[in-house]
Amino acid sequence: MSKLIFTALCCTAYLSGWAQFTIQGNVKSSTTNLPLAGATIQSDWGNHFTITDEQGAFLLENVKSGNYVIVVRYLGFAEKRERLTVNENKSLTIELEEDTRLTDEVIVYATRVAEKSPTTFSNINKSELKKQNFGQDLPFVLNYTPSLVTTSDAGAGIGYTGLRIRGSDATRINVTINGIPYNDSESQGVFWVNIPDIATSTQSVQVQRGVGSSTNGAGAFGASINLQTNSKNDEPYAEFINSMGSFNTRRHTVGFGTGMLNDKFSFDARASFIQSDGFIDRASSDLRSYYASGGYYGDKTIIKAIAFGGKEITYQSWFGVPESKLKNDVTGMMLTAATEGWNAQQTDNLLNANSRTFNIYDYKDQVDNYSQDNFQLHASHQFSSDLTANVALHYTPGRGYYEEFKYDQAFAKYGLSDVVIGTETVSSSDLIRRRWLDNDFYGVTYSLNMEKDRYNGVLGGAWNSYQGDHFGEILWAGVALAAPKDYRFYFNNGNKKDFNIYWKSNYQITDKLQGYVDLQYRKIDYAAEGVDDDQTNFVVSGDYNFFNPKVGLTYEVASGRQLYASYAIGQREPVRNDFINAPGGSTPKPEVLKNVEAGWRMKKNNYALTFNYYFMDYLDQLVVTGELNDVGASIRTNVDQSYRSGIELDGILRINSSLTWGANITLSKNKIKNFTEVLYDYGINYDEYNEIQNRYEDVDIAFSPSVIAGSSLSYAPSKNVEAALLSKYVGDQFLDNTSNESRKLDAYFVNDIRLSFHPSFRGFKDFGISLLVNNLFDVAYESNGYTYGFVGGGETVRQNYYYPQAGRNYLLMLSMKF
Repeated sequence: MSKLIFTALCCTAYLSGWAQFTIQGNVKSSTTNLPLAGATIQSDWGNHFTITDEQGAFLLENVKSGNYVIVVRYLGFAEKRERLTVNENKSLTIELEEDTRLTDEVIVYATRVAEKSPTTFSNINKSELKKQNFGQDLPFVLNYTPSLVTTSDAGAGIGYTGLRIRGSDATRINVTINGIPYNDSESQGVFWVNIPDIATSTQSVQVQRGVGSSTNGAGAFGASINLQTNSKNDEPYAEFINSMGSFNTRRHTVGFGTGMLNDKFSFDARASFIQSDGFIDRASSDLRSYYASGGYYGDKTIIKAIAFGGKEITYQSWFGVPESKLKNDVTGMMLTAATEGWNAQQTDNLLNANSRTFNIYDYKDQVDNYSQDNFQLHASHQFSSDLTANVALHYTPGRGYYEEFKYDQAFAKYGLSDVVIGTETVSSSDLIRRRWLDNDFYGVTYSLNMEKDRYNGVLGGAWNSYQGDHFGEILWAGVALAAPKDYRFYFNNGNKKDFNIYWKSNYQITDKLQGYVDLQYRKIDYAAEGVDDDQTNFVVSGDYNFFNPKVGLTYEVASGRQLYASYAIGQREPVRNDFINAPGGSTPKPEVLKNVEAGWRMKKNNYALTFNYYFMDYLDQLVVTGELNDVGASIRTNVDQSYRSGIELDGILRINSSLTWGANITLSKNKIKNFTEVLYDYGINYDEYNEIQNRYEDVDIAFSPSVIAGSSLSYAPSKNVEAALLSKYVGDQFLDNTSNESRKLDAYFVNDIRLSFHPSFRGFKDFGISLLVNNLFDVAYESNGYTYGFVGGGETVRQNYYYPQAGRNYLLMLSMKF
């Protein structure tokens, strides 16, 4: 593989010796003839990018000879494209015309922040997404954004994947797609596996860190991720993408678009099929997804219908690998098997499997089988140049199950009577069960966008409703059960209503100083009741009223240089599992976050740099205890006082026209003032049940590394060729909140390399061959895990489980666009 990479680089290195020129010029308004400061100028190849200064002037240096398209953009003006043949130094005057027409971006305007916002954010555009999208789930496409850590149950980025931002997990990261909430209403988790290949149909992503701005859906307690799906294409196209790679991974994507019909209508569609055996034993994924949109684009009105979704069949790999297996400690493995109550077949699997790919499950249909559809209808109308309204209706049905083979299950655990066979009474047997979720989520979102002179503001909000049925069925048992047809061994349901209204505004106080105010009221009504899978009855009722204010200032020191600061309060409700799995039957409290963000931004012709300080002060934060419930979800408990504090440095440097380096680093402290660990003591003979409380002070929050760093070094000697070295470092992470060195994930540093070649062929709008080599140096590391312990037989037993990630592996992609 190293020879292949070296040869590809050598074959293109000679291209860097071409003659180089400069392109300079000015950008101004065609109406007022005044210069436009802060306009962006970008070439279609060669990584040339700059921003106009206070006089509207710009300079592109080290431009190689060739044919270019120079793209000029400025908010509120129509984009302009200049075609240039560069064989000498060029001087340009570019006039932009004011653009009052609506664009697709108006759909996400209300939930995003602008360049002058006093919040902390990163924007990822379509070209960046396309480069990194080889068919892995979206968290892996976003892997190199600041403060972000990814993980994959199957070890290869396909199937069940997740991410954390600033140490916060998916349940406190607000995700919207075109302004519509995507987090599951009850768990508030984000299941990217339900929308595989969504990156192909995504126009841009904005990641806001911290509380961020007010938006729809669950409260943001670590970050917000806002996706905008594809904008209209002016020209018709057809697209085919095929990938293959390690672990028998295959991806097939086909898409097409009509372009603009009668200058008013546009239709686009995509279908994707992704399969992978996974790195972990039997951790296969069979994923199918689709995207379709149709829009009417008038001068003042946009109406757009969007449908996307998928079906996933994923073999379960959420149990993890025991620490004893990772270390090939036979004595430890025997203790693990005894602690878990595994039979001879399971113990044999543990002893003989590969130490890094072990999966306790071996039943052929031990799968998660789930389908989800997302339907959206957006309407936007511009009443005047100052006033635009948006409204959207949405509906998301989902239905699916976990199928599981369970050894020697007591019938009483399923609400069943013993079975009498002749003179023998049978009270347990092996069985196969399914645990179902059947849910519906629907609602309306709206916003009114106002811009007048020095003021712009958004009045927005949403009303959403969720109903979810949870139930279990027995498909087969080793004996004939005394159960009626269609027997459900548990059934419960949840209902949630979520209403919010917000007003956020920016006011240009002086030519240099801008103020920001954001006020949100959110009301949540949640009720759940029924019989849980352990045959316990429960009733949950939670009514919450939250007021979340945010204020900030941005000061423009000079063109392209800003100082900013903001203070925000965020509140959010506990999730379903927090109620059901609450330690000792307690009632979980809502969480409160007070968030300070302050920083400095700079953009120049050849570099951009952001320095940000954050302090996130929590009251009653819900933190993981280290344990999981029986479907792999973390069990959490409230802690009185905790905080996250850190600095983020994010920048990009264009060393020359061919070489670009982007890097980011986060240094943080993540602390709990007082934490009480609860262990259960079952006595010498396992016939008792007592609680032991261990108290800790000033300990680290679990899964919160103090160092996260990313780097992307790209070399593009020509329009058609690019090579990039992608690096990621994640510091030590503790599995629980005791800061115990024996229960942690070790730091890891991994490097990927990405090569792409896009030759020009007649009849193709784009033709590309790309290669992604993950974990280039074959580092053995684990990105996630959990721990639990108890006292029994006079000893304290601790078990750690880890999720190993794949060693060196590759993905090869062929893309064609006509």
